[in-house]
Amino acid sequence: MSADKRKRRRIRIYILASVILLISLLIAGYHFATHVTPPGISDMRSVRESVSEPSPGLSVIRNNWLRENQYGLWEMYIEGKPFERGVYAGKLTRSLMKIQEKAFMDQIWQMIPSGSYRHFLKYFIYWFNRNLDRNIPEEYKEEIYGISLSAPDSYSFIGEGYQRILNYHSAHDIGHALQEMQLVGCTSFGVWGKKSSDSSLIIGRNFDFYVGDAFAENKIVCFERPDKGHAFMMVTWGGMIGAVSGMNDQGLTVTINAAKSSIPWSARTPVSLLAREILQYASNIREAYAIAANRQTFVSESFLIGSAADRKAVVIEKSPFKTALRSPEKEYIVCTNHFQSAEFLKDPGNKKDMQESPSVYRYKKVIQDITDRSPMDVAGIADILRDRSGLNGKDLGMGNEKAINQLIAHHSIIFEPEKLRVWVSTNPWQLGKYVCYDLNKIFHSFAGIRENREIAEPGLFIPPDDFLKTSEYRDFIEFRNDRKQVQQSFHDGKINSDTRSRINQMIKDNPASYEPYELAGDYYRKIRPDSARYFYQIALGKEIPRKKEKDRIIKNLAGCIINLKKPNK
Repeated sequence: MSADKRKRRRIRIYILASVILLISLLIAGYHFATHVTPPGISDMRSVRESVSEPSPGLSVIRNNWLRENQYGLWEMYIEGKPFERGVYAGKLTRSLMKIQEKAFMDQIWQMIPSGSYRHFLKYFIYWFNRNLDRNIPEEYKEEIYGISLSAPDSYSFIGEGYQRILNYHSAHDIGHALQEMQLVGCTSFGVWGKKSSDSSLIIGRNFDFYVGDAFAENKIVCFERPDKGHAFMMVTWGGMIGAVSGMNDQGLTVTINAAKSSIPWSARTPVSLLAREILQYASNIREAYAIAANRQTFVSESFLIGSAADRKAVVIEKSPFKTALRSPEKEYIVCTNHFQSAEFLKDPGNKKDMQESPSVYRYKKVIQDITDRSPMDVAGIADILRDRSGLNGKDLGMGNEKAINQLIAHHSIIFEPEKLRVWVSTNPWQLGKYVCYDLNKIFHSFAGIRENREIAEPGLFIPPDDFLKTSEYRDFIEFRNDRKQVQQSFHDGKINSDTRSRINQMIKDNPASYEPYELAGDYYRKIRPDSARYFYQIALGKEIPRKKEKDRIIKNLAGCIINLKKPNK
């Protein structure tokens, strides 16, 4: 071998070795940057505690317990130091965590069918969340770590238990900021003074966070007494310590509503953990605002705060860059999914979202309902939360995002802060019975129970919605089932006569909705443009929630018209 050839060979070897070294360093750097170390715990005795069942259906560890009530709600009481609370909650809800994680991941698999993209997304989220633990109070990291010790092994390929559960707490934020998946479209409002039947503050809220029906089947009404701060209740699910809807023993309530966000560049404090901090440490509006202003979030969010001490409700509007307080001049307040304070009202992103999303429509509808139905008691609040109609009673079609009741709610909740009472809806959505809890009784009488018994207030239930007894409700259930099958057939490219039959049935079951007509147009678009045009035109005559949905139909309609004008060959 000549000297030149040996030299070129050495150069190639050096280049190859350098590339391998560089890749190895990048991989090592990635794992170093994204690795999250669990908090150090000096007292691990709680890990050795085991669950007992002193009464059938009641699971207990020390003073902590879990039971399922007769209406399908799980009820849990937790107390102690942060790590202990997490350990006890994890042990009590181990089976529920497994069900919940499967429900969540099944929906992600359905929404993102590409395995390679899911693989990429996993590494992207880990990189995005590489500083997540630096933006979470140590107390909550310890509580999450305690829970993670009971995390199922089924999804260990995604990550270790602690990092996985930690990342799930930012799922709400990442979902609505990065993916525009429209998982969140909540409505909340409060009335007091002359708008309330007894002048006291009443707050209602629909948590329209949808990641599949299974995700909402095992709601937990959690009553937590931490070693620091206030005792509180919140509606949650297995593995979740953040708050989306809750009230503390001072009569301070928190609910969160997503707002339009630009794409963030790195993780900060998840909004559910900020809501939890307010719930645990604030007793009035001033303290709630101080906590919100002190934290940095990586998405925009509205926090509706109700306060027994202040006898009113406000909205804290927060973006990654600033925080504003919206205090009403009238005796009611409404919050949907857009900002309304002077600080944010002219923001370009907010203005665009107000024009293109159903948020402003729902906002106007809630105000119309409050005006028409005041003064209200809790039953009146439930009537508004269950309202499926549009402005002036217009039929929107069932399941429309412009409705207050979109028939997708994870849960619905009503608070009476001055009386420390809370009502939580039972399935389906907000149509089932609302179960009432008195926090005075819960935190004074139900710690350490050893007998399985009802803890709710039987005389204060709100009856189920009469809609459940109607043929219209049964039609909607069939509509949802057919819609799922039709959408799957389009996805799989298996469009046939069964698809057409299901679409025809959808039109019969939900005739005021734009959705079945759009699907009919999609079905006929390539085979009978004249029929497709007919159905698209009907769809455009219905209430369509979002501009991008309307634009999509207009684009498809234009395509049909062009095809009809082409001369036959």
